[in-house]
Amino acid sequence: MTAVIERLEPLVGRWRSSGRTVDGVQIAGTDAYEWFPGGGFLVHHVDVRMGEGRVQVIEMIGDPDPADAGRLRMRAFDDQGGYGEMRASVDEAGVWTFTGDTMRATLTIDSGGQTMAAKWERLPDGATWVDWMDMEFVREA
Repeated sequence: MTAVIERLEPLVGRWRSSGRTVDGVQIAGTDAYEWFPGGGFLVHHVDVRMGEGRVQVIEMIGDPDPADAGRLRMRAFDDQGGYGEMRASVDEAGVWTFTGDTMRATLTIDSGGQTMAAKWERLPDGATWVDWMDMEFVREA
């Protein structure tokens, strides 16, 4: 397990997630993170309601980025047959940034490890990031 992958450890567990998009769509559900056998990947399961619809995603985080040893590649698959890739990096303060071609998220975990917050942005015009949704997560017992 690389040092960057080890820094994902605070995410491990089950989280109650809630939030809203900038246009008012409510989001609620669960996010769960677990180590894949061998510890080389973190598996992220998402099961949320966005407005009237349900969204389910499985994501694998942990493949070292050959272009930057400090980043991890991420691959996500959703229940509608969609697929996406992002890159994950963490700063010295422990703030994670997950960046794809058209969206990115900044994730902060509180010092006690019981809550997280994520700010999601989209890149609709290919040049300017705009707010998309804000999420909060509370660790389940």
